[in-house]
Amino acid sequence: MTRRLTVAQALVEFLAHQYSERDGRRQRLIAGCWGIFGHGNVAGIGQALLETGQTGDAGMPFHQGRNEQAMVHAAVGYARERGRLSAQAVTTSIGPGATNLVTGAALATINHLPVLLLPGDTFATRPADPVLQQLQLPTAGDVSVNDCLRPVSRYFDRITRPEALIPAALQAMRVLADPAETGAVTLALPQDVQAEDFDWPEEFLADRIWPVRRPVPDPAAVAEAARAVRAARRPLLVVGGGVRHSGAEAELSSFALATGIPLATTQAGKGAVDHQLPMDLGGIGHTGTAVAAQLARDADLVIGVGTRYTDFTTASATLFAAPGVRFANLNIASFDAHKLCGLALTGDARAGLAALRAELAGYRVPEDYERGYIRGRHEWRHVTERALAPGQPDARPTQLHVLGALSRVTGDRDVVINAAGSLPGDLHRFWPSRGTGDYHVEYGYSCMGYEIPAALGVHLASGRPVWALVGDGTYLMMPTELVTAVQERIPVRVVLIQNHGYASIGGLSASVGGEGFATAYRFRAPDGSYTGDPLPVDLAANAASLGMAVLRARTTAELTEALAAARTAEGPVCVHVETETADTVSGAPPAQAWWDVPVARTATRPAALAARAEYDKNAAARRRYLGH
Repeated sequence: MTRRLTVAQALVEFLAHQYSERDGRRQRLIAGCWGIFGHGNVAGIGQALLETGQTGDAGMPFHQGRNEQAMVHAAVGYARERGRLSAQAVTTSIGPGATNLVTGAALATINHLPVLLLPGDTFATRPADPVLQQLQLPTAGDVSVNDCLRPVSRYFDRITRPEALIPAALQAMRVLADPAETGAVTLALPQDVQAEDFDWPEEFLADRIWPVRRPVPDPAAVAEAARAVRAARRPLLVVGGGVRHSGAEAELSSFALATGIPLATTQAGKGAVDHQLPMDLGGIGHTGTAVAAQLARDADLVIGVGTRYTDFTTASATLFAAPGVRFANLNIASFDAHKLCGLALTGDARAGLAALRAELAGYRVPEDYERGYIRGRHEWRHVTERALAPGQPDARPTQLHVLGALSRVTGDRDVVINAAGSLPGDLHRFWPSRGTGDYHVEYGYSCMGYEIPAALGVHLASGRPVWALVGDGTYLMMPTELVTAVQERIPVRVVLIQNHGYASIGGLSASVGGEGFATAYRFRAPDGSYTGDPLPVDLAANAASLGMAVLRARTTAELTEALAAARTAEGPVCVHVETETADTVSGAPPAQAWWDVPVARTATRPAALAARAEYDKNAAARRRYLGH
């Protein structure tokens, strides 16, 4: 049996019948589609979405976006909230609409989060050459701008004939549903092929289930890891995003409580651990806590669970400093499990932790070690309490005052979203996560502009209260999806922090001899530098012009009132607060671990010379982890 449909109609129909299934729970693998239409997709995918409909079992819910990159961010936020078990598609026209996908695709692939990209493409049949928005290369006739997506996609195919869709679509679903392989998947769709018809086998269009397994690491590797734990005096768990993707939060807590092994979280792993858990040390790495940094320096065994060990986590290979330190890595991806020459436990985080806990029955860390890290944990808790304490009611708040006020308003179901700037560091060190998936900081790509669209995706995925924390730099890059929030009545809460510049990069610039050059939002001074008065921009008025309800907070007292009002608002709302300037934005303690940003070897300015001396001192501590 076959059915006569266009390529675009068949693709939409196919996507509506794909399901993932884990632990007996089935859900749509492609739950909806974001799109902006142009000549490259309006008569193909656009017509197919209209014809298929947005409701019913065979429908494909559609969301109208304003920026192609932002649509990918929204889909990524959705996928992360769904534990990678359900994703969304994004369709664009050819040309700039397609190339705008590249940044979002890179973010998705780097973070191992599924998103299906469906950009239009130039004619496969080449009736006229070139056509509008076609890239011409004298040495290649089969290249289009969509080839920019190849290096940032986990799977890429160009559908140049109708029947080619069948194997390509199946491969796309395989990659999207595989937790070890997933990321951005691109099916480039020439606009003429989208509109061609074909007799499609009914089997291709029928319901299809993609099982998401929980592979258990090899028993011999589990036994070897257990022996390493028993032999260690100072073991430490590093918790990454794989714990959250696996839904292993409860198993992780049980493992820590049973063994007494302390744990520290990466940016992606935070949100999987309740800060009240006695073994929780908070964030680890350059933006981590002092107690986590000290234990990491002394650890003789590091057990990584679902982490990629980025340079922020390892403090650019300087943090794990004990002679002979060893690593054991539990990860669904073999590539990540083998990092730092560690013992590889390739498998699902929840299944692997359960297997290792069973192998460690009766084990507990030495009492003096447990007493020591609990003491350090209490000391850092006092630092956190001071950092998040309310400011003077009639004073302008600092960034930490904003976070403290927000922490006193939010509940277990609220989700805080951030991605770039100085906020990730303050959040990682001080935000009191309840371990309910309430912490969503994208730091694999640290992409400015992610926060607002991701908040839309998270709310669509869960219905949870969502807070997008954005600085003025991020806001100016991508405020467009506020219009989508208004249009769809998605009740996101945007906390817009105005500090007149790039606070994070300004601080980094000062530390590496750049003297904060071109990082403040100010008028030019007579010497040509950006050191004049702050620019008279009114971002609150801008948000209001896009349809947002806006609450202005000028003091700490007004901020508390505005956040409380936003928490109970029915529609989308923006809280605008002007904090201290970029030079004094945070007031937080300095970083507890190094991050390698190379400094000029030759310079004449004193700041650069001093920064280079400091750099050489820190760089001397770098090491390669090659032990077994």
